[in-house]
Amino acid sequence: MLAAVDHVQLAAPPGSEYALRAYYAGVLGMTEIPKPPVLAARGGCWFQAGPVQLHLGIERDFRPARKAHPGLRVVGIEAYAARLEAGGAPVAWDGDLPGHRRFYSDDPVGNRLEFLEPLPESDGG
Repeated sequence: MLAAVDHVQLAAPPGSEYALRAYYAGVLGMTEIPKPPVLAARGGCWFQAGPVQLHLGIERDFRPARKAHPGLRVVGIEAYAARLEAGGAPVAWDGDLPGHRRFYSDDPVGNRLEFLEPLPESDGG
């Protein structure tokens, strides 16, 4: 029985760990978590916020994910978008998902990320 998504892995080019740490920890506010030693030798870095984990693995022939992406739920999406913009990250709002506010952004190596927040439910009246 499938219980939950454990983590999402994104690829990154060799030597990008400094930029990834600055973005995922500094701009997004995630916490870097240690990789097991056998995996740490491969490079890359792992981040966590609450139960959400993103793993950034090094790929020699790296190509950024331009369509595939993690969808990250946030609280206070306007302030979160402002935080990303202040950190130099692009913010592209998209109103096509009913019941949500959302925007897309790119990490420093070009991977697409979606940030979304459900709209408060209407009382119907």
